[in-house]
Amino acid sequence: MSCPPIIFLIFNRPQETARVFSAIRAARPAKLLVVADGPRDGRVGEAELCAQTRKVIDRVDWPCEVLRDFAQTNMGCGRRVSSGITRAFEQVETAIILEDDCLPDPSFFPFCAELLKHYENNEHVMMISGNNFQNGIRRTRYSYYFSHFPRIWGWASWRRAWQKYDFTMQDWGARRQTSWVRSIVRDAIVANYWNNWFDGAASRRIDTWAYQWTYTIWGAGGLAIVPNVNLVTNIGFGETATHTRSVDARFAVPSEPIEFPLRHPKKVSRCKAADRFEQRRLNEVSAIARVHRAADPLLRLIRPHVEHTRLWTYARSRIISLGDRSREPLPDE
Repeated sequence: MSCPPIIFLIFNRPQETARVFSAIRAARPAKLLVVADGPRDGRVGEAELCAQTRKVIDRVDWPCEVLRDFAQTNMGCGRRVSSGITRAFEQVETAIILEDDCLPDPSFFPFCAELLKHYENNEHVMMISGNNFQNGIRRTRYSYYFSHFPRIWGWASWRRAWQKYDFTMQDWGARRQTSWVRSIVRDAIVANYWNNWFDGAASRRIDTWAYQWTYTIWGAGGLAIVPNVNLVTNIGFGETATHTRSVDARFAVPSEPIEFPLRHPKKVSRCKAADRFEQRRLNEVSAIARVHRAADPLLRLIRPHVEHTRLWTYARSRIISLGDRSREPLPDE
């Protein structure tokens, strides 16, 4: 199966961009749509870094139509990414979207290609994620499950889904006065968490495009596909990152290949156990999750001295298990 078009989001990190480009080169898409932001004012050396990053695209050496959408000045993460994806989907019906720090396993490309075709006419399915942050917990007997939470470190979608996207979140003010978010997440604390993020995105206090995408999917009653293994790893943790400046073990997950042929679920319905895990541990909205997060630095400090003892093994397993109260039997769908 041929590789779908790829939307490649780049900025000012030539080394990371080159690594992800190598993965794209191996997949040999027939169309590559490159979206680049411009350098920020007052950032010494950033113009040169942006130029070096853009030169990576000149290494295309396979039959490929390359479309460049390069901003001359800095637009910011939110406007640049959202406008770039919108323009790209005016050119193509389906696409894989990769940022310059999202390094995919080779199996990510055929995984997306098959599912883009499989669900092309199912408007309930709005995106295909390459991420799995379930801490090794297998949620289904099939190759993937469905979730409320669209993780975007390597993903794919359709024009039909992205056309619903509204960067400005115009109707958020009216929805904010209702219990709309709580009706989706079924938890008052979690609802408050998301209300705050949506407030920040709608007011532009947070320079992002991703919370608007979550908002779009929820507003349309959509779901995201999540693979049973993590297919894309983030290589961009560090000082040059926009959002991921420190390594977080919950998200710094190595990639691994998925098995083919894919095993498709018999119905499209979200995995409630997986979503509860995301709400409690990944989004840090429960007291248990905050305890787990706070204890992690201490555990790393004492680990060299006690890691071979039975007490260490027991304590570590108990803290991790407290972060996931959602271990349920695999569904017999």
